[in-house]
Amino acid sequence: MKSYFQMLKVQRWDDHRYYHHSRINQSLHLLSALSFIVAYCTIFKNPVASALIGWLVAMVSRQTGHFFFEPKDYDVVNRATHQHKEAIKVGYNLRRKVVLMSIWAVSPLVLWFEPRMLGMFKPPVNNAEYFQHVGQLWLAIGIGGLLFRTVHLFFIQDVMTGLVWLTKIITDPFHDVMLYYKAPLYLMRGELIDPMGVHPRLNEFR
Repeated sequence: MKSYFQMLKVQRWDDHRYYHHSRINQSLHLLSALSFIVAYCTIFKNPVASALIGWLVAMVSRQTGHFFFEPKDYDVVNRATHQHKEAIKVGYNLRRKVVLMSIWAVSPLVLWFEPRMLGMFKPPVNNAEYFQHVGQLWLAIGIGGLLFRTVHLFFIQDVMTGLVWLTKIITDPFHDVMLYYKAPLYLMRGELIDPMGVHPRLNEFR
């Protein structure tokens, strides 16, 4: 268990230092994290609403930060190119995210033209039922994407790496709140890039 939690710390630290230099990205991750926590709280009572919150607010804000605001030039702090970071990314790098987000974006259109979804649903009788089905489909895509990459890591790396990554993804919202709750304040002060010094909450990762 000690090595498991040590690997979790390493994955979290690498994710922060490689992919969260932008204060805008950090602020959007804070919004995303809070939205995911709301989605977690509603998932057992209303899983469809949880999926809609998770995808429309949490995932869109999170990936907007990565795609549009995170620097992609040479990383002086970590002495690494963007290409190198993408190649060693444990989870979904930008190319894999494009695939996942494309599946998510296209799925409502597929459902519109094929309302039965190969027998998964009964044709909706109104818009409310249609959006109910969209939420269910998005929930399946989210869980499927999570499990697919976890099992994929079992084969290309090892079982522990996959399980640690799964743990990291599920707990990321809570961890992101702890890391980035001050990001909007730094942003309002005009600091666009995190200097990536010794973070008081990340000392233990070094």
